[in-house]
Amino acid sequence: MVTSDLIMYSGWGLITPILAVYILDKIEGGNVQVAGIAVGVYWVVKALVQVPLAHFLDKNHGEKDDYYSLVGGIILTSLTPIGFIFATLPWHMYALQAIHAIGMAMVVPSWAGIYTRHIQKKREAFCWGLDSSAISIGLGVGGIVGGIIAKMFGFIPIFIAVSLMGFVSATLLLIVGSKDILPKERIYPIPKP
Repeated sequence: MVTSDLIMYSGWGLITPILAVYILDKIEGGNVQVAGIAVGVYWVVKALVQVPLAHFLDKNHGEKDDYYSLVGGIILTSLTPIGFIFATLPWHMYALQAIHAIGMAMVVPSWAGIYTRHIQKKREAFCWGLDSSAISIGLGVGGIVGGIIAKMFGFIPIFIAVSLMGFVSATLLLIVGSKDILPKERIYPIPKP
């Protein structure tokens, strides 16, 4: 799960330093206000969708719903960068940011629920620290690489790479996770690191 997180967030790290520049350069009427609204749309939509979805996932105590939400959310977020390639107007960016937010609202609570249930007892801080560090490294290195790639090759290769990395992340979960999803009535094992 940590590897899947690392791959997905590394991809999104590629976009972090360039999205506002992309909006300024490629979106008709794009300016700092449009960039700010696009970021705001993402965070507000994610916040509004995430809590009710997390509540729904908690009501069903099996992991299958969490797993499908996780994989489906990653797939949904993986489609967003492809949409950036075709966006020409501010509302396109707002809509794409809303789609990305819905996908991440599906990913974050479902990932955390599955991870928490399988975390090694008495190593909780280490396990959560490991994932947080993986995300930080992925976003940091992705930011550096994204800026370099954008300068050398433009925006489109980055958007394609982010999309592909998201699909790799989802595929990894499909390969590794599908056999480990437990029905409601089973007790969750605590794996060793």
